[in-house]
Amino acid sequence: MIRLPVALLTATILSAPLTLSPMVTAPAYAWRIVYDPTNYVQNVLQAARALEQINNQVTSLQNEAQMLINQARNLTSLPHSSLQQLQQSVQRTQQLLAQAQNIAFDVGQVDQAFKSQYGNVAQSATDQQLIADARSRWQNTVGGLQDAMRVQASVVGNIDTNRSEMSALVGQSQGASGALQATQAGNQLLALQSQQLSDLTAVLAANGRADALTEAERATAAEQGRMQRERFLTPGSGYRAGNAKMFNN
Repeated sequence: MIRLPVALLTATILSAPLTLSPMVTAPAYAWRIVYDPTNYVQNVLQAARALEQINNQVTSLQNEAQMLINQARNLTSLPHSSLQQLQQSVQRTQQLLAQAQNIAFDVGQVDQAFKSQYGNVAQSATDQQLIADARSRWQNTVGGLQDAMRVQASVVGNIDTNRSEMSALVGQSQGASGALQATQAGNQLLALQSQQLSDLTAVLAANGRADALTEAERATAAEQGRMQRERFLTPGSGYRAGNAKMFNN
């Protein structure tokens, strides 16, 4: 058996072509998916903050819209007005006071009347003059009493009107949609109270006038009676006895 030298065998192996099995390698541009929990949490938090900001903006817009609605309600005027009714009531009372008989509610007329009719009784006044002055004072007193009763009747007549207006204003105040309506209703209620106070003032004035005329008449009558008694008792100018006839014989 012929043995080849080891060197020849080695040269033969080295000179033969090498056959390599195919190898699969990944291309350079291939994607690699990596999950990062920290980054995911941060993204979720950012999205939550953005949603919260949007909700805050929506809430702010809603509050502004409600504020504008409230402002519009606060600027709405009260649809009910009692001014005309109150003015008519006051005018009726004023007309009655202006129609005061004989001595009006006027300082000048009062001074003139007391100077001419309620002053000191003149010693030289005739009996006819004294009777006429007494009758004039009586008419003033009766007229003052009548005027007072007329004013009282007018004020009593205003009670029903005031009751209706008060009920309407209270209802408007309770149903007010804003501050302006509530304020206007309150102001009209104050005006109603002022009208009632004016009626009360008119009644007190008319009653006081009637009482004053009564007392003035009484005081002047007492002075006139004193003067007539002195005139009657004065010698030579008072009573003189005359011949009296009885039974025609």
